[in-house]
Amino acid sequence: MTEPLPDPPELTPEPRPNRSADALIKRHLRLGWWGLLVFLTMGAALEALHAFKVGFYLDVSNDARRLVWRLAHAHGTLLSVINIIFALTSNWLEERGQRPAPLTSSMLMAATILLPLGFFLGGLFIHGGDPGLGVLLVPPGAVLLFIAVLLTARGVR
Repeated sequence: MTEPLPDPPELTPEPRPNRSADALIKRHLRLGWWGLLVFLTMGAALEALHAFKVGFYLDVSNDARRLVWRLAHAHGTLLSVINIIFALTSNWLEERGQRPAPLTSSMLMAATILLPLGFFLGGLFIHGGDPGLGVLLVPPGAVLLFIAVLLTARGVR
């Protein structure tokens, strides 16, 4: 007669002590993956405008629109990936006893919204070959991104 097999070990991880760090990591993973979906979809839409030769997008007079919308797509996609990397970095830091910085997190999230939104809004209304006022969101977004990357780089020692 054989004895019954023992119960399998629990596969759930041990609870983490820092719930605020977990929330921060989850926010960046959510923003990163949803942002990636949005900006990859935007890229497909821009390709469709190009494929169907839509004048609103392709006419020479709309060159600035085409440029800033491509910049919105590219920056949004890259920033979405950076948010995923930031979440993984924050998790790594927390496992080593360092607390992820909420201020850095907020700056990165704001940059992820401001940069692509500024480029996109700048392309909605073109004035004589120049982007619209929405593009004024880009410089603050760029500064926030720079500071967030600097602080993250300094935090990883």
